[in-house]
Amino acid sequence: VQLQASGGGLVQAGGSLRLSCVVSGSGSSFNIMGWYRQAPGKERELVATVTTTGRTVYSDSVKGRFTISRDNAKDTVDLQMNNLLPEDTAVYYCNYHSLVSFADYWGQGTLVTVSS
Repeated sequence: VQLQASGGGLVQAGGSLRLSCVVSGSGSSFNIMGWYRQAPGKERELVATVTTTGRTVYSDSVKGRFTISRDNAKDTVDLQMNNLLPEDTAVYYCNYHSLVSFADYWGQGTLVTVSS
């Protein structure tokens, strides 16, 4: 399974960005896809996840500002980020969690920088 993320960049506080991730080689529809982030000096943390049936989970810090979505036919997962804050600055990683093997696969990470 390979994941290719894109869409990071530099944005001012209050702005928006959209991250996209394409998954290839999954071979299964039993999975959860999501986004995690890691800020400098901090551990990687959950941002949001979405199941194949559309059930979502968000961290409290992004609820109401970020929206995760997926296209099962295209094997993509997107993260729409609105009202960005400086504390959202991090490297964002897309994740594929198999519900068959319980293995986790990660994209290469994309940097999001929010200036104040």
